[in-house]
Amino acid sequence: MRVVSRVGKLTVAVVVALAVAASPAAAADAGDVAALQVALRARGVYVGSVDGIAGPATAAGVRAVQRQAGIAVDGVAGPATRRALGWRGRPALGARALTSGMRGWDVAAAQALLARAGFPSGVFDGLAGAHFAAALTRFQAWAGLAADGVVGPATVARLGGPPPRSPLRFRAPISTAAGDGFGPRGDRFHTGIDFPAATGTPVAAAGAGCVTFAGFDDGYGLLVVLAHSGGVTTWYAHLSRIDVRLRACVAPGTRVGAVGATGHATGPHLHFEVRVRGAAIDPRAVLG
Repeated sequence: MRVVSRVGKLTVAVVVALAVAASPAAAADAGDVAALQVALRARGVYVGSVDGIAGPATAAGVRAVQRQAGIAVDGVAGPATRRALGWRGRPALGARALTSGMRGWDVAAAQALLARAGFPSGVFDGLAGAHFAAALTRFQAWAGLAADGVVGPATVARLGGPPPRSPLRFRAPISTAAGDGFGPRGDRFHTGIDFPAATGTPVAAAGAGCVTFAGFDDGYGLLVVLAHSGGVTTWYAHLSRIDVRLRACVAPGTRVGAVGATGHATGPHLHFEVRVRGAAIDPRAVLG
């Protein structure tokens, strides 16, 4: 199956997933598919996750738009289909310098690539709002670019690079099986993995580290953050209690708290994150 994006002379055949894109071209392609999915969700013809994967549901959404617009129904997002999508169908990422307050296909593509890089900006909606600007400047600083809040050629190029990786390995912070994983979830991006467990279940340090945060943090609820070597941090969220003090240094397996449902949680579970210099990565890649 093929979904094609065309702007001027740009033609992109997309066959890879956003989460595993390994080259700049593949990343750009996945960003285009994600932007298409954002536009299709807005039209009510796609209900899947904005995952950058050009699968059957994405193609079906394209055909639905084509039927609605009275154009050739071929499942390919060519120029006519892009025009039918309105402002969400243009312009291509890199065709202009993106700044806060803009909207379009390129904004949605940048949102998807920021999330892939570990800096999600909230809802994938093609709107460059305050959350987008904040995520963008954090990414630029992380990437060693001028944190000017403008998506220009240098930022586009860095967004096409490989996702960050951790130099460290960790033990699981809890003995229960993982539930929801890292990656796209509907029109948002889940920055960690969830471990469903009963309230009060002990939560252990995944590795040796020192406590840089221990308290309440809005959506995370009761949260502990441990700093490890190499700029790596681990996050333990939605706790019912905290059992470590700020600046304390702990060994692997030390109890840091207990499972709860504080913050924006629908039930008791541990939300566990791993970040590399602030960029969220898939914890499953580093858990033994």
